[in-house]
Amino acid sequence: MGERLRKLGIRLAETRSTALFQLATELPSAILARTLGIHISVAVKWQRAAAGDWAAYAADVSNRTRKAPAS
Repeated sequence: MGERLRKLGIRLAETRSTALFQLATELPSAILARTLGIHISVAVKWQRAAAGDWAAYAADVSNRTRKAPAS
């Protein structure tokens, strides 16, 4: 199958990397590590490389002011 994809111009390594980078931007590193079966430190490196910094996101969310519920 790999040979057939290469003949069609699909580069497997680049496609895999693109998919991993996309996942790293969408998932926290702990979930990414469990889902892919990789070490957490590897997941964190992928996430930083993909600029999906969930720690900064979580800090930003926790610092937002809460709006009072509409009455």
